Amino acid sequence: MKIAKTVTVLLTLVMGVTLLYGFTQGDLAADGRVLLSIPWGIVSLVDVYVGFTIFSGWVIYREGSFVRALVWVVLIMVLGFFVAGLYTLLALQTSGGNWRRFWMGDRQREPSDG
Repeated sequence: MKIAKTVTVLLTLVMGVTLLYGFTQGDLAADGRVLLSIPWGIVSLVDVYVGFTIFSGWVIYREGSFVRALVWVVLIMVLGFFVAGLYTLLALQTSGGNWRRFWMGDRQREPSDG
């Protein structure tokens, strides 16, 4: 689990620095228009949002509170995998070294359906 935490911290920092670079050096409206004007820009955006949706499904599954899950999902959809990295890091930290708890969160306590 220590390796997972280290990798998650490093990648989240990379994403955070990259977001900071984009917000300070780019023009979201102008750059977004360019991105949406080319096929691979559209493919990249669809790819990213499919990833956000799949990751958000895991968040919704493992959270015990719908409101808490909804807040995380909105933050992921707005700030991307930087927030997903923070969520993953928090899940790793609160799992107590238990991979089942990491993946299942609050549902880990529920009895198995079979």
